[in-house]
Amino acid sequence: MIELSPLNIVAVSLFGVCWLFYQPLLTLLGRRGGAVINTDLTVVRSAWMHNMARRTNRFMDGQLLAQTLSSSSFFASSNLILIAATAGVLFGGQASFRNVSSLAVINTSSRLLFEGQLALVVLTLARGLLDFIWGIRQLNYVLAAIGATPERADDDAHHAFGDVAGRLLNPALHSVNSGVRGYYFALAAAAWLFGPIPFMVATLGAVSLLIWRQRRSPAARAIAELRKLIEAAPPGEPEKFVAQSNPLGDERL
Repeated sequence: MIELSPLNIVAVSLFGVCWLFYQPLLTLLGRRGGAVINTDLTVVRSAWMHNMARRTNRFMDGQLLAQTLSSSSFFASSNLILIAATAGVLFGGQASFRNVSSLAVINTSSRLLFEGQLALVVLTLARGLLDFIWGIRQLNYVLAAIGATPERADDDAHHAFGDVAGRLLNPALHSVNSGVRGYYFALAAAAWLFGPIPFMVATLGAVSLLIWRQRRSPAARAIAELRKLIEAAPPGEPEKFVAQSNPLGDERL
């Protein structure tokens, strides 16, 4: 069993809280109002899928989703390579511990602690990989939904198909974004190799950076303005999907 110093216990506990409760915190911030990229994007994506359903030529929609699939696959492959590399060091035995602990910047007191530090990195990356895999599968479901949407139908049918496609797309990209977010926490977990204080600093830094990008970055402000433009669309069909997009329900980015 790994024996941790009180400072290491505090650092691991802080990481666990930030890693597991970041998403509920982001959801709470979204419910209290203000610009939150992932909440605003639920409305934008729903608008996209409703517009898709009314288009007769959906080549552009398929190309956009194909690009998203390609990017997700790239990140998933990179994640798998990182897991293999970290696991290779983890299972390298005494030789790996001896080589790594000889570095002056590495702060590890025992082989068990060293293995625990690497195991945390692998666990963080593995969770991200599972998110990527599930996101890729759901994106394929979205492509099937686009293909199944009839070209000629009445407005109610187009609205129904667009609503279903939106409810597929939002969770799919939620999973992809969760996988990308895993890289931030994997970097924070790797900082534990340099000691508990760098570990805590990296954890708080990762969370602060994520929240800043969600609420205060130029992208967050631009997407918030885009959501307002969608919600302020002229009376007619647009208000249907704005009212039913449920940005804080199924989507938990």
